[in-house]
Amino acid sequence: MAMAEGERTECAEPPRDEPPADGALNRAEELKTQANDYFKAKDYENAIKFYSQAIELNSSNAIYYGNRSLAYLRTECYGYALADATRAVEIDKKYIKGYYRRAASNMALGKFRAALRDYETVVKVKPHDKDAKMKYQECNKIVKQKAFERAIAGDEHKRSVVDSLDIESMTIEDEYSGPKLEDGKVTITFMKELMQWYKDQKKLHRKCAYQILVQVKEALSKLSTLVETTLKEVRAVGQCADGPGVGGSPAGEGLKKRKELGELKVSEAVQPAGGRIRSQGRLP
Repeated sequence: MAMAEGERTECAEPPRDEPPADGALNRAEELKTQANDYFKAKDYENAIKFYSQAIELNSSNAIYYGNRSLAYLRTECYGYALADATRAVEIDKKYIKGYYRRAASNMALGKFRAALRDYETVVKVKPHDKDAKMKYQECNKIVKQKAFERAIAGDEHKRSVVDSLDIESMTIEDEYSGPKLEDGKVTITFMKELMQWYKDQKKLHRKCAYQILVQVKEALSKLSTLVETTLKEVRAVGQCADGPGVGGSPAGEGLKKRKELGELKVSEAVQPAGGRIRSQGRLP
């Protein structure tokens, strides 16, 4: 059965600057041939073993590293596969399958940008390779999708919905006879008119509603997220929460005793359990 360009193991041997002794070279080739046979039989563990022995005899052969990288990919040892593919490319810059397998390793590790760079190299050298072109398109799509997701997440953190409102461009129709804000501010007169307007089952104009929401946001954003206060005179304190430190636990017993003494702080009741506190009685 035919194998894709990045899937085939190599049998040829690239040139070396300082080749080992002929005996070592021949033995390394024999080991590589055995490793290839194991690979074809899908015995990847033995394939890795014999590729490793071949590398020990001839560590300057990019193909040995490239083939072992593919075997590591088959066993999902993506870190080892990446290291071998990188070493293969370092030995021979023109060894295209090294780029292909490094791209596949980076894809498996979620390093899509690094994978895309290597797929681009493969496609440039072999523009008619359908498998390489498909992998490149797939990786490119993921990179763009991730960039889009980051852009959306960044916008959500930087801008709120209120900031996106263009209230000034909104107009109040002449036929609207309901309450309106004076200079965009909520006043006592406006609230009284609004109460009567709602009693009559009528709707407030959306511009006024947006103006109110903006003012509410401005007011709340100036407040602390947690207000701490001491309960001095308390008839009963009910705690509604889930999590450790509640009920029969040591922390929970400590909370109960402090409630009885009237010394419990609201924030202390909330923080250990991550829940809510409901109190009855008088607050200072």
